[in-house]
Amino acid sequence: MRKIWKEWGWTVLSGLGIIVVGLVIRLINLTILPVFADEAIYIRWSQIMINEPTLRFLPMSDGKQPLFMWVLMFLVNRFSDPLFIGRLVSVISGLGTMIGLFLLTYILFKNKVVSLATTAIWAISPYSVFFDRMALVDSMLTMFGVWSVTFGIITAKTLRLDYAMITGFFLGGALLTKSPAIFFVILLPAALIFAKQKIKVVLLFIVTLVIAFGMYNILRLGPNFHLLTSRTADYVFPISHLWENPKDPFIPYFDRAIEWLRMMGPWPVLALVLFGIVAGLKKLRREILFLFSWWLIPTLIQSEFGKVFTARYELFTLSFLFGIAAAAFLVTNKILKWTTTLVFVLFIIFSGIFNYKLLTNPDSANLPRSEKSGYLEEWTAGQGIREIADYLKNGGRVVVGTEGYFGTLPDGLQMYLANYPEITVIGVGIDIKELPKSLAESKEAGNKTYLVVNKSRLLANPEKLGLTLIAEYPKVPRPIDVREYVTKGPQEFLYFFELK
Repeated sequence: MRKIWKEWGWTVLSGLGIIVVGLVIRLINLTILPVFADEAIYIRWSQIMINEPTLRFLPMSDGKQPLFMWVLMFLVNRFSDPLFIGRLVSVISGLGTMIGLFLLTYILFKNKVVSLATTAIWAISPYSVFFDRMALVDSMLTMFGVWSVTFGIITAKTLRLDYAMITGFFLGGALLTKSPAIFFVILLPAALIFAKQKIKVVLLFIVTLVIAFGMYNILRLGPNFHLLTSRTADYVFPISHLWENPKDPFIPYFDRAIEWLRMMGPWPVLALVLFGIVAGLKKLRREILFLFSWWLIPTLIQSEFGKVFTARYELFTLSFLFGIAAAAFLVTNKILKWTTTLVFVLFIIFSGIFNYKLLTNPDSANLPRSEKSGYLEEWTAGQGIREIADYLKNGGRVVVGTEGYFGTLPDGLQMYLANYPEITVIGVGIDIKELPKSLAESKEAGNKTYLVVNKSRLLANPEKLGLTLIAEYPKVPRPIDVREYVTKGPQEFLYFFELK
């Protein structure tokens, strides 16, 4: 025992320190960002699913796998703040990714410094910190991906059936989380490069896939299994796109993927990746190429065939790229060693500055344009929803109409008011030009009646509709050079009206 502690003691203590730092960064001011559209949907689904057993497969009606919501539904009613517990699930997933990355890189490089560095990069990189603090499925997908790869490599090296089965369970978890898990299925055979008996590994991986797809087929118990592919055309171009128009959107999307990494990585991690490739290509070529392929292939495919491409779609690939970045510490040249150390220090400094802004004043953080727009500026951002919910909790029996039928509103308001049956929240549509009939009828019935709508969605004079403004909640101002500035004005507001 003393020998083990002597060999691993400093590594264990260092690893625990890194994990504590990573968790603290993820937990401080966890709800400082307003609820995002998809977060509101997932949390609201989980509330419905725990209260209505016949709707446990509800996310499949929108073509989504339900594992994240299955986990969340057992927790969401145990906390007063549904947004906090929803995001806490992602924080825990981020913790799983940190631990998995340590094990993965140690198996590949047999170097404790590299493993600790990989864990540290994931722990403090603003890219991973940002999404590990959101109630989105991407952090959970990333965790399952890292552990699937880790045990896939262990299976290839040890030829053991139990490890192949464990790989199958992690891969099945990924398939139950989000559709891009198919990349893990496609790339898992790459672990064969570490096997001495390739035929036996192929047989073991068949066991892995049987378990994984057996778990996936649990979804057939739900009534909407066929809908899992119903929205594929909304997000993915057909294969014919490859020869019909291969450059668009491939070039701008791939460029955007690098830009996200430069901004949120932040940029020193790109330098570390280059150093890692240089350091590892001579003696650890298989390991470097293996990790690089797990970043490059999904990124190329998503850039070529994705109709929609945002920073969180790249999250699961970055864990492998960060492993290459940490491999920079394998350099033997003295000058490169000092350079690597300097760049790593710069990475820590830039990450610290970014994370400080993210945790204290997200408006000032250097987020990419698509993220700043979606999470802070437009209708998808939920500034004011929590405050409106707090106001309504003291109002007795009321009816609240909101813009939309699905998304930030009404789901964001419903998730905060789930335990208040006397408050009815209904969606009344988009682009409100006249008083919705349901709200007029509610007022006639003697109910206190309210309307919650974004400025850009209200296309009528509120006074003529009999609406009295109670409060307005500003979102982050739009930059002057974006289309929305011209079409919708310099700033979005969430309006809270009472019908008089």
